[in-house]
Parts: sequence; C-alpha cells; structure tokens
Amino acid sequence: MWGIIIALVSGALMSIQGVFNTAVTKGTSMWVSNAWVQFTALIICLGGWFVTGRDSFMQLAKVEPKYMLLGGVIGAFITLTVIKSMSSLGPAKAVMLIVVSQLLVAYLIEVFGLFGVEKVGFEWKKLIGMAMAIVGIVIFKWE
Repeated sequence: MWGIIIALVSGALMSIQGVFNTAVTKGTSMWVSNAWVQFTALIICLGGWFVTGRDSFMQLAKVEPKYMLLGGVIGAFITLTVIKSMSSLGPAKAVMLIVVSQLLVAYLIEVFGLFGVEKVGFEWKKLIGMAMAIVGIVIFKWE
C-alpha cells in the first residue's frame, strides 16, 4: 500500500515540478533553470545525508556497472525534456505522453531484462493496456 501512495505522490510532484521548472525557464533560460533544479536538489540531498547518516561517497566507486552512475546526467535531460514538452504541449498533454513513454520503456526493460532487471515474460494484456493508454491520449487530445 505504501508503494502505491509513494508512487502517486511521486507522479503529483513530477507534474508540479514540471510546471514550476517551465515557469523558471521563462524567466531565465533552459540551462540556468536546469542548473538551479539540479543545484537545489543537491542541497536537499546533502542536507538529508547530513541528518540521516553519513555513508561514504567513496562507495560510489564500488557501483557496477559504472554506467549506472549516469542517473544524474539522465536527470538533467529529464528536466530539460519535461520543461520543453510542458511549454509546447501544456502540462496535461505533456504528462500523459511522458507517463505512456515511461510505461512503454519500463515494460521493455522488464521484458528484455535490461540493465540487470529481472526478466519477465511478455503478456498480451499489458500490450493491450498500453494501446488503451495511447487511445486515451488520442481521445484527450482530440479537438
């Protein structure tokens, strides 16, 4: 149950953050806004690290495979693409497409067992669900 609640909060926060970041970008620039987002996230993370425990940052050297350390780089491009999509499509349409893209990519990662994720079997019902989500976007966007 907690996982569901946390996932719902995460989705809500992503939508709110996208709107905030888009507004900051209008007053500054894409890279200034993105740098501000990443910098403030760093400050919060360092504060959390300081308060809750102080595991050594040297443990990062033990992470394998090394490409797993690219999460922050990907995060910068997530911020950039969310800002761009929200500014051109609006929050609702952008988030619908983002969520469907997340679902599709996550399912492919599971089906093919990419990045060390446990492989799961292909299921037609999940593909049909994805198609229904895409149809939902088309209906929502239909003018």
